[in-house]
This record gives sequence, structure tokens and C-alpha cells, in this order.
Amino acid sequence: MAKQKYKITNWKAYNKALIHRGSVTFWLDDEAIQAWYESATPSSRGRPLRYSDLAITTVLVVKRVFRLTLRAAQGFIDSIFALMGIPLRCPDYTSVSK
Repeated sequence: MAKQKYKITNWKAYNKALIHRGSVTFWLDDEAIQAWYESATPSSRGRPLRYSDLAITTVLVVKRVFRLTLRAAQGFIDSIFALMGIPLRCPDYTSVSK
């Protein structure tokens, strides 16, 4: 079965759609920013958790969606936070992999 061809009549809109296809939009609500770091006291012995489950899940979702390695996902999320001007840090890849 051959691929169907469509005649493009509105080149201006078509070019704009191709440009916007590569854009990436991220947003974080205030609740997610407040819940990024773990605030509960640990119930067991050992080092307390630093990042919440929300933060670790977010890193894993971004890793999966963009097909990144854990280290690349950490750098990607840190750069997004820097661009957004949000004073958060991404969990390091060793915390996410556990």
C-alpha cells in the first residue's frame, strides 16, 4: 500500500506547524515544587530520604518519554529547572536507580 500524498495549500501554516512540532513545554505547579523534596521524618534507621516519590517518578517518566539514560535525564531536568528559574535539583541517577 503506497503512502498517500496530500497537496499542501497553506504553506505558511504548514511551516509553522513543523516548527512547533519540535517545541517542548514543561510546567510545574506550586504543589509539585513544594513536594519535590521529602519532608517526612524517616520511620527506620539509616540515611533519610532526600527526594520525594514525585521527584523520582518525574525523572523516570522524562527518561522514558525522551529515551534518555539516567545520567542524561538528570542533566536534562537540571537544565530545564535552570531555564525556568526554579531553585530545584534533580535527584542524582544513583537515587533514581534504586
